[in-house]
Amino acid sequence: MKASLVVVAYNCWDEVDGCLRSLEESGDLAAIERVVVVDNASAAPAADALRARFPGVVWVRRARNDGFAAGANAGIRAAGGDAVLLLNPDARAVGAVVAPLVRLLEREPDVGIAAPRIEDPDGTLQYSCRRFPGHWTVAFNRYSLFTRLVPANRLSSHYLMFDFDHRSERDVDWVSGAAMLVRRGMLETIGLLDEGYFFSIEDVDLCRRAWSAGWRVRYAPQAVVRHRIGASSRSLPRRVIIARHRGMWRYYLRWQRGGRLLDVATAAGIAARCGWHLAAHEARRLVGRRAPGLARPVCRPGRRGRGRRAG
Repeated sequence: MKASLVVVAYNCWDEVDGCLRSLEESGDLAAIERVVVVDNASAAPAADALRARFPGVVWVRRARNDGFAAGANAGIRAAGGDAVLLLNPDARAVGAVVAPLVRLLEREPDVGIAAPRIEDPDGTLQYSCRRFPGHWTVAFNRYSLFTRLVPANRLSSHYLMFDFDHRSERDVDWVSGAAMLVRRGMLETIGLLDEGYFFSIEDVDLCRRAWSAGWRVRYAPQAVVRHRIGASSRSLPRRVIIARHRGMWRYYLRWQRGGRLLDVATAAGIAARCGWHLAAHEARRLVGRRAPGLARPVCRPGRRGRGRRAG
């Protein structure tokens, strides 16, 4: 089985350079059939020095930024191989990543998606595999007030899989799109990523479609990636916040829809959450303008893990 790599980038060429260098140092780059970097309509294309540094890379420049899913699909179409590793530009390989995941797909023919253990840059665990969200997930996700106040509560622990040590291989509901190896044969049966999701939730949707079609999703901690959240999204924080919440509504309509009362309550809850996050972002921006030393990060939208794409 041969694998290709797809990295979707938006105004973060230093991150792309670091990502590819980590794969080069791990030996993965030489083992990958084709490396595709998708420029999602960045303000400026990749510098000639970066292109020269990685002469074997296929560079795909898109005319407009239609979101991560659209960029990833463009990369998948340009890639070869029996499997495609989707990897964030702010991710770094810690040892070999591709080979262990490919071996997993080779020995488990009904596994459609395999994902590594994801860690913060300091080596602490990101909770990159989770159970499917339910109607109450909005109140028990990683960044909810209730989870912050009572992190050991039963509902948060169930959704975020705090009851799992994340050191053993196992089937899981869904994994973060920050780093996932996807079997091409599965994509041919269930379709590519849903481009109706601009940023985040598309990985949850893909995994749910995989399970619905009889494919398994496997968490494989023998492969490790370190991930610095948000490199490609910091320059569009408001758009990302709005798009993420639109994605929540899209996912609800596809997988969780109930009666009219539940629909109205869910729509109101998502809208309120979006408004709160926009207001919080604006407050941080104003504080940062007045006192840069006190400012918090501009945006930490999720790509699936302790924050990347998962709510």
